[in-house]
Amino acid sequence: MIINLPSSSSSHTLLRFINSKTPISDFSLKTKTQPLLSSSCLRFCRNNPFVIKNRRFKQERRKGFRTLALAGLDFGGFESAQSVLEAAAVLTAIIVVHESGHFLAAYLQGIHVSKFAVGFGPVLAKFNSNNVEYSIRAFPLGGFVGFPDNDPDSDIPVDDVNLLKNRPILDRVIVISAGVIANIIFAYVIVFVQVLSVGLPVQESFPGVLLPEVRPFSAASRDGLMAGDVILGINDIELSKTSPNLVSEVVDVIRKSPKRKVVLKIGRGQENVKINVTPDENLDGTGRIGVQLSPNVKYSKTKPKNLVEVFRFSGREFWGLTWNVLDSLKQTFMNFSQSASKVSGPVAIIAVGAEVAKSNIDGLYQFAAVLNLNLAVINLLPLPALDGGSLALILIEAARGGRKLPLELEQRIMSSGIMLVLILGIYLLVRDTLNLEFIKDLL
Repeated sequence: MIINLPSSSSSHTLLRFINSKTPISDFSLKTKTQPLLSSSCLRFCRNNPFVIKNRRFKQERRKGFRTLALAGLDFGGFESAQSVLEAAAVLTAIIVVHESGHFLAAYLQGIHVSKFAVGFGPVLAKFNSNNVEYSIRAFPLGGFVGFPDNDPDSDIPVDDVNLLKNRPILDRVIVISAGVIANIIFAYVIVFVQVLSVGLPVQESFPGVLLPEVRPFSAASRDGLMAGDVILGINDIELSKTSPNLVSEVVDVIRKSPKRKVVLKIGRGQENVKINVTPDENLDGTGRIGVQLSPNVKYSKTKPKNLVEVFRFSGREFWGLTWNVLDSLKQTFMNFSQSASKVSGPVAIIAVGAEVAKSNIDGLYQFAAVLNLNLAVINLLPLPALDGGSLALILIEAARGGRKLPLELEQRIMSSGIMLVLILGIYLLVRDTLNLEFIKDLL
């Protein structure tokens, strides 16, 4: 599976996974308390009883925060075997749901199916049932449902009306688009269950960037930063306003300052102090101080009072999440040279998911819902080896009055697309693995 993680301009989205008490749909940091139930286009306001009197949280009030360190600072996603397994299970479930959509759409129409695979490449384990081979494969980049249409070893006649290639255009469109539809439905079900079981969070935002954790023996620890500090300024740049980009601004300055002094204005308790920090240098030449960063926010929960509110909360949160995914993808294409590095493979996805799982169930719900939507949107892109590529070929066929492209040309297009996806996937596996913190420590 290959997805687009939020670009650097919205890196706070990943942090919110780990805080796990923040819905992804709305992160417009405001100075007043507001329920986080909608996107910027869909605002849902209700009375919020949660009010914080002290604008600077004392250190002992922050012990519940667990956040993901941004790339170049820290990446401790594999500290817990259980959390890794939970994240991998979420990823596998999403793949299975997607492929099950294709499979069921074909099965319910009586279309022949020969294979159901999770992953690509060599088969690790398999079994056969009702003339279908179910398998787990070596490269966890997604999965596929195979059809015997052009299988030379199949004993099904080539003119069988139940072969996918011989079905009307509408039948094929249903089969190909069913995976995306299954992920969208699954994402809504996840949000619905979250709202029904644990509710949705309420956020109150404050200026600056919070340091929930400072790693021992790091540059930040050596130079006097402490867990619970709030960065109110960096190199004479004030961070006094609430903004969704404050974390990114701090990260960018630190990454660009290896072995060079960075002046931080720190809020600590009721005092403001200035601390000079000299970032260590990563292998890639970027700076690193060994902290975890989080937007300076506080969270509570709000639960629906009745079934009507369950559907209302779920719908608004679902559309907010969808908007976030679409906007992130748009930003990736509009700023591809800067955001291409945010495209992530299964290792990075599981690393983020592991951090989420170490917090609590709230974040895991959000993580799973966003991955479902991400997979659905990316699969609709008209690229070979994706569902959108297959749909594009069908649309070309329809535009040609039902005349298909030559079989060799179709196979060449699809096989080249699959090869590119495999190459990209292997590259991401290697890159994301080398970016893991414990791997960096070994090198």
